[in-house]
Parts: sequence; C-alpha cells; structure tokens
Amino acid sequence: MTKSAIALPQLQSRLSRQVTIWVFLSIVVIEGIVFVPSYFRRRVEALRALETISQEVLNSTKAEIVNAMPEQQILSQIQLKEGSLIKGVALHDANGQLVDSVGEPPAFGADVFAKPAPATPSWVSMAIRSDTTMPAVRRMNPKGDRYDIAWPNEGEQLPYQLAIRHDATIVQREMRRYALGVMGLVIIISAFVTIMTLLVVQRIIIRPLLLLRDDLSMAGEALAQGDSPNFASLQRPSPNELGEVAVVFQTMFNRIKQEICDRQEAESDLRSEQEKTNQLLLNILPAAIATQLKENQAQAKQGKAIAQRFETATVLFADIVKFTELAADTEPTVLVQQLNDIFSAFDAIAQRHRLEKIKTIGDAYMVVGGVPSVQPNHAEAMVEMAIEMMQFARSYSLETPTGTHHLRLRIGINTGPVVAGVIGIQKFSYDLWGDTVNIASRMESHGIVDRIQVSEDTYLHLKDIYLFEDRGYLPIKGRGEMRAFLLTETPL
Repeated sequence: MTKSAIALPQLQSRLSRQVTIWVFLSIVVIEGIVFVPSYFRRRVEALRALETISQEVLNSTKAEIVNAMPEQQILSQIQLKEGSLIKGVALHDANGQLVDSVGEPPAFGADVFAKPAPATPSWVSMAIRSDTTMPAVRRMNPKGDRYDIAWPNEGEQLPYQLAIRHDATIVQREMRRYALGVMGLVIIISAFVTIMTLLVVQRIIIRPLLLLRDDLSMAGEALAQGDSPNFASLQRPSPNELGEVAVVFQTMFNRIKQEICDRQEAESDLRSEQEKTNQLLLNILPAAIATQLKENQAQAKQGKAIAQRFETATVLFADIVKFTELAADTEPTVLVQQLNDIFSAFDAIAQRHRLEKIKTIGDAYMVVGGVPSVQPNHAEAMVEMAIEMMQFARSYSLETPTGTHHLRLRIGINTGPVVAGVIGIQKFSYDLWGDTVNIASRMESHGIVDRIQVSEDTYLHLKDIYLFEDRGYLPIKGRGEMRAFLLTETPL
C-alpha cells in the first residue's frame, strides 16, 4: 500500500468520499432547518424598523383628521423627498373608498378597511402581524421592494383611514447580506465538521480497512506460494472491532494454510502411492493393458476378461540347459540371485527391442513381439533378441558348489496368430494362447543347445534377411511332423 493511500484517503477511498458527502449534506440540512426561521425573524425585525416611520406619519395625520381639517388638506403636509423610505400615502374614507393619495398609492382595496385586520395574502405577512397589537394590515409586493401597511378604524370612529407604502429595497439588501452570511457560516461549519469527521474515520476505519484489504491480497499470494507473510494490520491492531477482525483473519489464515499443507502432503503421499502402484502394475502388465485394466476396473471385478486377437505375432521360448542339475546343490538364495541376474539381462534386451516379456516358468523365459502394440518387424526384432541372449549366455558363468559352468541356452521361435489378454480377478497376469505359442514351445524343447531354432512360418518372414540351416521335419507332439530351421546368426 502506498503512503498516499493512507495520507489522503479522501482521494483514494470510495468509502471516505461517501462518508464525506453524507456528513456534509446532513449538516447542511440540519443547519438550514435551524437558520431558516432565524432568517424570517430577522426580516420581520427589519420591516418593523420601517414601521416607526409610518407611526410618525399616522400620528401627525390622525391629529389633522381629529381637528376636522378638510380632506384635500390632510395629506398636503406630507412631503415625499427623494430617497425617503415613505414612497406613498393613501387616504380612504370610512367606507374604504380612496379619497386622496401622495406618491405611490399602497395596493389596498375597500375590503381591507371595511372590517378590521383581514387575512393577509402571505404567511410572511401573517407572521409579521402576529407579533404586534397594532390593528394594521401588512403586505409585501411580489418583487419584495415595497412594503404596505393599512390602519383600518378599530374602536376609533374617525372619518378617514390611512395606508402607507414603504421602500423595502434596503430590507432586501440587508436580508441578502444576512442570507449570504448565513450560507457562508453553514458551509464553514459543515466543512469543518466534515473534515474532522473524515480525519477520525480515516484513522479508526479507513486506514485499518486499507491495511486489511492489502493483507487479504497478500494472503492469497502467500497461500499459493506457501509463505507466511507479516500482515501490516496486525503490527498495530486497532483497539476496536476492526482490530478483532484482523486477529480473526490471522487465525483463519493460519488454519487455512495448515489445511492446505496437510492436503498437499496427503495428495503427495497419494500420488506417490499411485505412482508406486502404477509402476508395480507396469512391471506386471504391458502399459496399454494396464491402462485398459484401470479404465475397466468394474468389468475386471465382475470377472470379464480383457482379451484381443492378433493375426501375426512372434513368440520366443528360452530355457537354461541342465539348470536343475546345476542348482541341486546350490543354496536357494544364490540360485534365485543368479536367475534374477540372467532374467534381468533378458528383460533389458526385450525392452531395447520393444518386445513384451510374458512370464518366466522356472528356468524358462517367454517373450512376444507385435503384442499388445503392433510392430511390423516383430519377427526380425525377436531374432535380434535371441542373438543377444546367446551372446550374453556365452559371457555369463553359473557358480555352483561343483564349480563354474557357462550358461547354455536353447531358444525356439514361432510366428503366427495369438490371443492375448488378462483373465481372472486376482493376481493379474498378461498371457498368450493359441497354437503359435505351443509351436514356439516345441521349437525350444526340440531345439539344439546353444542354437536358435525357428519354425517354417518365422523362416518365411526372415529368409531374405538371415541365413538358416534346414533341419528338415521334426516330430512335434500333437501336430505331427513340422519343418524347422536353425539360425546361423550371420545376416545376409
């Protein structure tokens, strides 16, 4: 938060502007209500000052009327000078009819003099009349520059009645100055109270709110980054409800942060377990089959098999020759470790040639090419694997109690259609079915030690790439005689 946001909240904070406007308007309205009656009282007082002059004219004229002066001479004594506050005098008979006038005649008709003190046309004139016991009728013209007073006969049986017009422009100017002074005073008072209110609101409300707002923004970024910021609203908390809100905010932030950390840790552990599970599953099943199995867990739990037919695939069987006799006197842990070394090397070769290991059966090893992912050169890749397996066997030695023996293999390969999939609901394993698998097994069992034997179908796929020796027809159990070939391991 910038310093200007704190130093000048009235320019930065919308809340400050709203408070300022409402406080200012409220004070103006209240002071206006108080000063309006005083304005009219002041106006009445100013008009009363004009009546003192009227009283002098009335008293002098009444004496002439009492002395029975002729009506043409009653007003002759009145001299209206330029600049005089008396602008005109009118003489009416007992019936209210105009007899004579001097200057500007007042705007009174016969009805005013017919009965005493009639209702005046404006509430201002009524207010003026209410303050005096004089039997007079007062009127202000629409422009406000003429003030007329009529004195009907009341109790005195005089033959004539008077009405006087006054120049009220001096009252207008005085009331204008008074109104401007009142307005200025109202504005000064309103501005002072508003500024003081604004300073107080800024200190006890606006500044803490701005700090809390910035802390809330900082809290969002801190939660995303896992940080623990120092919140400004807590450095000097307000000694009121806003300070309590800041403390509650800090508590809430710490709780949310802890929950997020716990959840992230739990999710991390869950991801780690899932990764371990996925890796374990991939060690058991091909990736495509593992994905399909996870997507169809409900079907797998119901015992529905996941199977697919492949029109062409190449299957390899490999067997360690005389391993059973060699392992008879070997400790089980040593035996298992040696098998693990051998089959781990075979696994690496299979992975390098994008072939799929199916299973090990005792000291036998089974692998397939072209399943479950289609591989156009699966037969060639399988032969390359068989060659590398033979090369590994020649370099590996079996340690037994009877001495050191070279690893010797018998490998059989066949190409043809297979069905591959996963069956059962427990201890899943990916397996192959079909005559192609059986013939590959027979190629291995009827093969020659340290040689790679292939069926006629595999030979037909690779005859243009590798050299083979024709073994002729071999008796195969369940299939009769089948033609077999031995790889010379020398490509064309």
